[in-house]
Amino acid sequence: MRDGADPAAPMLEVEDLAKHFDVSRPLLHRLLSGEGRRILRAVDGVSFAIPKGTTLSLVGESGCGKSTVARLVVGLYTPTRGRVRFAGHDLHEARADAAQRRRMQMIFQDPYASLNPRWRVRDIIAEPIRAFGLVKGRAAERERVAELLTHVGLSPLDGEKYPHEFSGGQRQRISIARALSSSPEFLVCDEPTSALDVSVQAQILNLMKALQRELGLTYLFISHNLAVVRQVSDRVGVMYLGRLVELAPAETLFTAPRHPYTRALLDAVPDLGMTGRQRVPVGGEVPSPIAPPPGCAFHPRCPLADARCRAERPALLPAGEAVVACHAVEEGRDGAARREPAGALAPDAA
Repeated sequence: MRDGADPAAPMLEVEDLAKHFDVSRPLLHRLLSGEGRRILRAVDGVSFAIPKGTTLSLVGESGCGKSTVARLVVGLYTPTRGRVRFAGHDLHEARADAAQRRRMQMIFQDPYASLNPRWRVRDIIAEPIRAFGLVKGRAAERERVAELLTHVGLSPLDGEKYPHEFSGGQRQRISIARALSSSPEFLVCDEPTSALDVSVQAQILNLMKALQRELGLTYLFISHNLAVVRQVSDRVGVMYLGRLVELAPAETLFTAPRHPYTRALLDAVPDLGMTGRQRVPVGGEVPSPIAPPPGCAFHPRCPLADARCRAERPALLPAGEAVVACHAVEEGRDGAARREPAGALAPDAA
């Protein structure tokens, strides 16, 4: 713990975080056609906190902004507005301090693209150790690499191999070992199992949960797979078009979802328990983040939308154990009866 840090403070705090990308055509084309700038609002005002030792998952359809949030949190993108605080300190301050920077690492989505094919595994894992000067001497470095490989279920002899000699699940284990090599406390996991077979997904998730218990890690977990999210999460945030629409404890969200979009996501999960619960399909397509609809972004697809939804953007407000951005929930016209548990989710449910 860094001097002056509050031990009771959340590991990560995100406040009104936004990231807008200018996707305008070249200036000359815009002048000739008379069109203005085109701004893509990938993330548009997201706030949450993650207590130490817990997992917050962000879910939503492709393009909702969850991976952009991940990159903002680790400093790969500079926010358009808002701020990120890590262990009680501003992210820019934390990233400028090597002792703080090594406490935060990221596991990327594609293990085939995130490992240097020209490096041996031992060098891939040792790179953060060398960068932060964590051990002295080659012997100590080799010992640490062997320890990390064993920790993630591989052999120390695998350090002599190249990434192409491993399966997808083994490559992701190497990615996890590399992330752990700087002895971090916080990991951002950007869909770490999406490129893997279902049976391998379970192995990686079990490994990550075991590491969290053993090392006291804190996770921000990005996924579109609801089965994965339910297995690993303490809390779940549902994103739609760059904004959080619901944030709740994991079991609360799966047994009593409040936002219509959350219900639609869960209704898409196969009902393996054959409960016969009613499903309400949601039509339409996700609007463009370049030209989002006024009011609630979900109103063109929402069965509960009214004039207020089409004109006024809802704020995140408490609703039981959750916080929900929905006028229908706020006004009590969402018909919120406690949802029957959906039963076991299919491992490949999306």
